[in-house]
Amino acid sequence: MVNRRYGVSRAVSLALAALAVLLTALASTGEAQTLKFVPHADLKNIDPIWTTAYISRNHGYMVWDTLFALNEKLEITPQMVEKYKVSGDGLTYTFTLRQGLRFHDGSPVTAKDCVASIRRWGKRDGMGQKLIEVTASIDVVNENTFKLVLKEKYGLVLESLGKLSSNVPFMMPERLAKTDPFKQVPDSIGSGPFKFVKDEWVPGNKVVYVKNETYKPRSEPASLAAGGKVVKVDRVEWIYIPDQVTAQSALVAGEVDYFENPQHDLFDSLDKSPGIRTALLSLGQQGWLRPNHLWPPFDNPKARQALMWIVNQADYMGAAIGNPRFWQICAALFVCGTPYESDVGTEAVLGQNLDKAKQLMKEAGYQGEKIVLMDPADIPQLHSMALVTAQLLRKAGLNVDLQSMDWSTLTSRRAEKKSPKEGGWNIFHTYWVTPDVFNPTANIGVSGGGKEKAWFGWPEDKRLEDMRSEWARTTDAASKKNLAVQIQKRAYEVVPYVPIGQWYDYRAYRDNLEGVILAPVPFLWNITKR
Repeated sequence: MVNRRYGVSRAVSLALAALAVLLTALASTGEAQTLKFVPHADLKNIDPIWTTAYISRNHGYMVWDTLFALNEKLEITPQMVEKYKVSGDGLTYTFTLRQGLRFHDGSPVTAKDCVASIRRWGKRDGMGQKLIEVTASIDVVNENTFKLVLKEKYGLVLESLGKLSSNVPFMMPERLAKTDPFKQVPDSIGSGPFKFVKDEWVPGNKVVYVKNETYKPRSEPASLAAGGKVVKVDRVEWIYIPDQVTAQSALVAGEVDYFENPQHDLFDSLDKSPGIRTALLSLGQQGWLRPNHLWPPFDNPKARQALMWIVNQADYMGAAIGNPRFWQICAALFVCGTPYESDVGTEAVLGQNLDKAKQLMKEAGYQGEKIVLMDPADIPQLHSMALVTAQLLRKAGLNVDLQSMDWSTLTSRRAEKKSPKEGGWNIFHTYWVTPDVFNPTANIGVSGGGKEKAWFGWPEDKRLEDMRSEWARTTDAASKKNLAVQIQKRAYEVVPYVPIGQWYDYRAYRDNLEGVILAPVPFLWNITKR
């Protein structure tokens, strides 16, 4: 009896010991499958259609999917779409969804969800607006098929539905897609590779995503935003660390795995750190000074023209980026190095003259009113730009009210159309990746659509908007080039925004990460953590 009890007891002990080892191993494995990522900003707005903010766009890619996507060869390829066909006259596009697509709540993705999503996106996005202008109808054919019928031939249908960056046409459930596009959706129920864990979301601290076990990736290899979005970790935590040096230290110490957007003056230190990889992105960024066209003084074109004479791109780039190997002076509205690069109308932007700026402000009727300049203090590059602008405006005799806030607050406030005295604004800075600005349709900044269609700042110029529509309809390459030049010429007359330089960012991550996709958007699928 004793020996038998001893044998049972010993067996139980061994079993418990083995279980403890197993649990420890599982815990270790679970920890190894948590990817800790430092984003460039704090996530406060979860609707990537309501806002163009890149932090919201990045969130969108985590939880939603797209009908088409751009691959690393810059080709538009099907993503949620299984097949599509175009009628002989080029006016009807019929799309059939892949089988087995489901939203995170278990409901199937259907054609009606896609139709509603396209309609909502088409009211906010620049390319979406132009597509809707030439669309006669978007109708459901059956549960998995819908068709888009054009009023006239239009060469940017797939390019619009597969655009890489803000606003990305993410496919949402119909109930969310029916939300007023000028109001935020209440939740993030998507069909993408990750699920948003709303209960663990702590604005200003952490955002949590878990692998969507029911997601059905495509069979092709991952390629930029296209191909198989295979998630190889169980959990992703966005850890918001606004202080760059603290974020750098956390990466070097292995407390986080991936630092999205380190300051350029940290590059040499990170590049030399053991266990760290750095990678320069091939697509650049364009910085903007964006005035509010609704309220004085910048409702007057002469005041906006004064801004062009005030800026000095070298001042901005030196303060915001630093090392000249990462930046260049560029006044081309459609970015230097693209087919639509032009120097037409750039004399003021490249020829700072504060006396001329003062004279234009006087002609605009400026009498010393406060200029509300929003300063996103938690985004180093934009914070530096705001400080440079404040200094230059003061040199030109303007009364500047520099108001500090975080980027997420700014992205909410910039949507306010009220006067600066009532909580609105006059100027803010932002930046865009090349795919968002490299042609007149993609570049929402040159829209003259006014309060209803233009991006925040709301410039209104029918001639500019008509030329953008004509560019979108034109198929001849030479004609498109010429028209883009004319659009830039007109834009520099009405000044929807002022470009303040072009630069290139980089990523930094631990060398135990494999499969990192280097792109303007930090795609977090395909990553293995060893």
